[in-house]
Amino acid sequence: MSFIIGLTGSIGMGKSTTAKMFADQGIPVWDADVAVADVYGKNASAVEPIKALDKSLIQGEAVSKSALKSAIRSDPEFLKKLELIVHPLVRMHRQNFLEQTDAPIVLLDIPLLFETGMDAHVDLVVCVSVDAKTQKQRVLERGTMTEADFNIILEKQMPNEEKVAKADFVVPTDTIKSAQMAVDAILVDVRKRVSNA
Repeated sequence: MSFIIGLTGSIGMGKSTTAKMFADQGIPVWDADVAVADVYGKNASAVEPIKALDKSLIQGEAVSKSALKSAIRSDPEFLKKLELIVHPLVRMHRQNFLEQTDAPIVLLDIPLLFETGMDAHVDLVVCVSVDAKTQKQRVLERGTMTEADFNIILEKQMPNEEKVAKADFVVPTDTIKSAQMAVDAILVDVRKRVSNA
């Protein structure tokens, strides 16, 4: 049974960069966003159930992310219906990952770790954090969403201060160096726990 690190943090906080730092040190990483993309893919597991919900959400045998965005924006109740389909499929994806690895330490990269209660299923929680101004700047610089989209996502996420307070470790991502130092220190701690177990 692997020691499970749960990595979380709000949008634009530097979670993907931090996950890569763990991966670079040989830690297998499961990414919730990649899992969602997998189940939305061509002829993948979410296609038929979402098609039954609304045919217009499927394009070229795959789930259209832009159509989903519009549906969520125009109908607040739609997201709940979507989550009932997607969450169990993502859970199965995660379970497969955990069953197929025999690594002593694994990392689950889950943006909504606390919001979905997944913190109860990991051994340790790591939260990435940066100031609100930097966060907003990073997200808008990507050019993939408007300020309104960003605010909608923020509303769905637990405030950063709360996440930081609940986490076992915090990785400051204001610079690559500070993030790397924090990741290194966490892994020293975790490897010690694993070898003593």
